[in-house]
Amino acid sequence: MTPAIWLALIAVAIGGAAIAVQAPINSRLATHVADPVVAAAISFGVGFVALSIVAVMRGAVPNAVAGMGDVPWWAWTGGALGAIYVWASIWSVSTLGVVTLVAALIFGQLTAALALDALGAFGMTVREISWTRIAAVGFVGVGLVLSRL
Repeated sequence: MTPAIWLALIAVAIGGAAIAVQAPINSRLATHVADPVVAAAISFGVGFVALSIVAVMRGAVPNAVAGMGDVPWWAWTGGALGAIYVWASIWSVSTLGVVTLVAALIFGQLTAALALDALGAFGMTVREISWTRIAAVGFVGVGLVLSRL
C-alpha cells in the first residue's frame, strides 16, 4: 500500500476511536443536561466552534463562501445526518454499551456503503458488490450479534 493509503487508514482509525470515545462522553453530558437532544446540540455547537477556528486559521473561509452557490441541495444534509448519529449514540450507549453501539454503527455504515458503491451515489465511482464485500458486512453482523451474547 502507498503512504497516502496508510495515512488515510490511520486518520480513519483515529476518527473511529473518536466516535467510540464520543458516545459515552456525550451520554454523560446528556445526564447532566437531562436531554439527549440538548446534549447533541451542545456537542455540535462545540464541534462547530472548533472547526470554525481551524477553518479561519487556515484561511479557507473566503474560498468556501465563494463556492456555496454551486452546492447541490442534498450536500447540505450532512450535518442533519450527523445529528441523527450523535443523538442515536447518546440515547443508546447506556443501554447497548460502547462495543455493541460501535458494532451496530459499523454494520449500518457498511450496509449503506454497499448500496452507495453499487449506485455510484453522490458522484462516487461505481463499485460492484462482490461476495467478499457481502461476507465482510456479514462478519460485522455476526460480530454485532456476538457482542450481545
